[in-house]
Amino acid sequence: MKDELPQGWCECALENVGEIVTGNTPPRNASANYGDEYPWVKPPDLGSDGPITNTTERLSKKGAALARLVPSGTTLVSCIGLLGKIGFAGRTLATNQQINSVVFDPQLVEPRYGFHYCKTLRPWMEANSSSTTVAIINKGRFSQAPFHLAPLAEQGRIVAKLEKVLGQVETCQQRLAKIPTVLKRFRQAVLAAACSGRLTADWREDDTYEDDLPAGWRWMPLEQLLPRGGIFDGPFGSNLKSSDYTESGVRVIRLENIGQLRFIGEKETFVSREKYKTLERHTVGQGDIIFASFISEEVRACVLPKLSTRAIAKADCFCLRPDAALINNNFLALQLVSQESYDALFEEIHGATRPRINTTQLRKLEVRLCPQSEQLEIVRRVENLFALADRIEARFAEGRKRVNNITQSVLAKAFHGELAPTEFELAKAEGRPFESAEELLKRIGVNGQAKRKSEKNPDH
Repeated sequence: MKDELPQGWCECALENVGEIVTGNTPPRNASANYGDEYPWVKPPDLGSDGPITNTTERLSKKGAALARLVPSGTTLVSCIGLLGKIGFAGRTLATNQQINSVVFDPQLVEPRYGFHYCKTLRPWMEANSSSTTVAIINKGRFSQAPFHLAPLAEQGRIVAKLEKVLGQVETCQQRLAKIPTVLKRFRQAVLAAACSGRLTADWREDDTYEDDLPAGWRWMPLEQLLPRGGIFDGPFGSNLKSSDYTESGVRVIRLENIGQLRFIGEKETFVSREKYKTLERHTVGQGDIIFASFISEEVRACVLPKLSTRAIAKADCFCLRPDAALINNNFLALQLVSQESYDALFEEIHGATRPRINTTQLRKLEVRLCPQSEQLEIVRRVENLFALADRIEARFAEGRKRVNNITQSVLAKAFHGELAPTEFELAKAEGRPFESAEELLKRIGVNGQAKRKSEKNPDH
């Protein structure tokens, strides 16, 4: 069933209102195909409302001829892989074969109207793509995509209103995008205050400092807080292979389960109980600190919660069991993931591809030690502040979802004639002649299609 459209509009196919051009990749083994003359657009270059005028890879005139040039004002649509990702040509350019370009007939379609309309095509493209491993919609099928054609004068009003509203939405999205960074800085500031003693300055009776440490605090190497066997990692190499994994049994804690002060339990891996008997010395349990040996932008460590089964740590997942009489596990975890610890451990990192540390290096890390009562108070205050940050983050996620939904809602209204006065209504009110989109299409579109076909096949 076709969408109900305003009076004076009509639904047609993309090929009725423009030329569809599939891009191409010039031979890579011919360096003369690549140069500085023309931008060469690939799917990663798409996704912005702004005009595309430059790309990371560019073609020579020879290469551009092989890839097929399209003019400024063309709408570019990804039709392989991530369907429906679009862009707008800001100058003459070429695309690779993953992109179908729509060169709209300017007598029928205002270019930015066509561009914004193509943003609504993703659901149709996904429903009509070929059922292969990688989603594909070929040029022939894409040419049949439905297009809501409004009278030309009305298209301009729709674009003006649409871009004003979408500009406001984008401003909102940009402001929302800053929140995760603000929250990350907030959490690190809380950790820095907690680990230095500033967070509990009002709680201590003696607020004097010596060598930048509060009274009763001292530095201590991590290894002095660990009893014999208080740190170990998981089995390496042939001791535990992916072929050993089963659908149930004993849980395997992997790097993907370790967040920053958060255990990520959604991804589950198991080994059989028989296999577990050979790996029993790697058993971990509730309250253990699980530390990820790979360190990139942050240190990841968390206190293991109660699990429904027994568990072992996999290779590169260190287990720490500090002396409970000296330090609280949660307090130590706070120090391990602090920026201060990251900076100290980063100096010890080796391995260019996957930077990691080993247990020997981790043992040497110095942490602060304070009275147990203050450790518990620090943990309590950090948990309260982090819970506040979590609530803000949840509200942010919901807000971002709503803002993203606004874009699709505005687009739907725009292309059903609900965003700006229709040409039919204005012509009636002003008592002037009115040409419907269907009449316009009959007057120009058929001739335009015939002309495009004759240009492609001059002998016919």
